[in-house]
Amino acid sequence: MGKKHWSVLMCSVLMVGMLAACGNNNETAKKDEPAAQTETQAATDTKEAAEPAAAETESASTLADGMYFAQGTMDEESGWQPYVILQVAGGKITDATWSASSINAGPDKKTYSEEGKYGMKAGGASSEWHEQAEKIEKYLVDNQDPAKITVDGEGHTDVVSGVSIHVNDFTELAQKALAAGPVEAGLYKDGAYHAEAKDFDKESGWKETVDITVAAGKIVAVNFSGVNAAGEDKKTNSKEGKYGMKEKGGAQAEWHEEAAKAEQYLIEKQDPAAVEVKEDGKTDAISGVTIHVGSYLKLAQEALANAK
Repeated sequence: MGKKHWSVLMCSVLMVGMLAACGNNNETAKKDEPAAQTETQAATDTKEAAEPAAAETESASTLADGMYFAQGTMDEESGWQPYVILQVAGGKITDATWSASSINAGPDKKTYSEEGKYGMKAGGASSEWHEQAEKIEKYLVDNQDPAKITVDGEGHTDVVSGVSIHVNDFTELAQKALAAGPVEAGLYKDGAYHAEAKDFDKESGWKETVDITVAAGKIVAVNFSGVNAAGEDKKTNSKEGKYGMKEKGGAQAEWHEEAAKAEQYLIEKQDPAAVEVKEDGKTDAISGVTIHVGSYLKLAQEALANAK
């Protein structure tokens, strides 16, 4: 073989070797890429997976210590207005109270049930209202999130065993209270307070009565009424058209309607002494109220004297 042919052959061998080496390098580089991508993706996935947990922990720790309170609207059919009180310490819900104030004030719903007056078992239920309410309260304290108590379209839940009552009021108000943040407790001790006149009024025949409900330290329900010698209730008498302020006296509203305005004003003021009254017992402070309210406000002060 000539020198020229030998040189060409050697060049060809060298070129094949170089191409093979380049191919191996490219293959190695390409083989390394997915591994790097997988590790990066894994790191990203781990970070993303950690984020919800971190957010969850942060959410739980952002609850400021204190008392939380929310009140629903009056259910005209049942006569109960629900409320929820939550206590938070160390960023955790430590206590939950679910009850309701009555349209007639007086004892709250839970107390009413504890006294055997609500009568769910008498109606065929396996347990009383307050017993079922306590299970829901405990579930919230254990799980720390009212949203975990899922409800159906009728307000029932399958999450807590032994609970057949509607719980949507509780879950909605608990969420509302937590969203609003802590509130300051009111001036009074929680409970029901009552006061009444010593005698029947000689002219009207009514003995005036006042009932007040306090929750979260605040007046949440007031009932101005009265009773006569026949045992009739003054407010009921007015609602049935027997009192006749509009018909007999030419008033713009019936007695119970004006009384309701005075009650609401007291709830807003939180102090019967803060309502200005004239010498004749009437007030200009409440629009649309022409009835005598002075004696009722004095009775309210008497009732609340036991709440301090």
